[in-house]
Amino acid sequence: MRTGTLVSALAAAAMTAVAANPETINFDSASPGAMPPGWTQAMTHKGGAPRWEVKKDDTAPSKPNVLAQLSSATESGRFPLAIFNGASFKDGELSVKFKPISGAEDQAGGLVWRYRDESNYYLARANANEDNVVLYKVEAGRRISLAPKGTPPKTYGMKHKVPSQAWSSLRVTFQGPLFTVYFNGQKLFEVEDHTFAEAGKVGLWTKADSVTYFDDFEYVQK
Repeated sequence: MRTGTLVSALAAAAMTAVAANPETINFDSASPGAMPPGWTQAMTHKGGAPRWEVKKDDTAPSKPNVLAQLSSATESGRFPLAIFNGASFKDGELSVKFKPISGAEDQAGGLVWRYRDESNYYLARANANEDNVVLYKVEAGRRISLAPKGTPPKTYGMKHKVPSQAWSSLRVTFQGPLFTVYFNGQKLFEVEDHTFAEAGKVGLWTKADSVTYFDDFEYVQK
């Protein structure tokens, strides 16, 4: 192998290794009472404004801070989003620890990837009121559940206990059209979809009157 080719190959390998290193955001260096640096607040559909802010929480998996969505507006179709502006990629994985605090309509927390705008993205969410985990695409503002592989076409995610007032972990891996969802380290299901094939931002999601805390947001670009 020529020297130049060898150097190029080593450089490419080094870049791949760096890209595959997980990055964790625990919000502990951010000031309570505001959005953390590098994050943007957004919302799918109309309704009461979302309220995302860093908050101290003695139960946080990594103390002292969490990122909390504190608005409890009751419109069932509103989806508050916190979008991380520091990364945009096509394939990789996301994970977060989340704690549903309250919500009569919903107690939900979710992960967003391949985010184009507030009306177009993928979403995996867990809901303590429904005790289920579901993967959706939000396309032109319409949220559409995607059935797990090997199930009938209209299967609505998977039933699974999602505790309220307790910390759980949600993780999703995405490679091309294949997405895999994990809850508390357990693989739940896979989904295949080709709608959004390009790179996009990543972030967090809640629904309706969900007051939810998040900690240890981790992403890996592959």
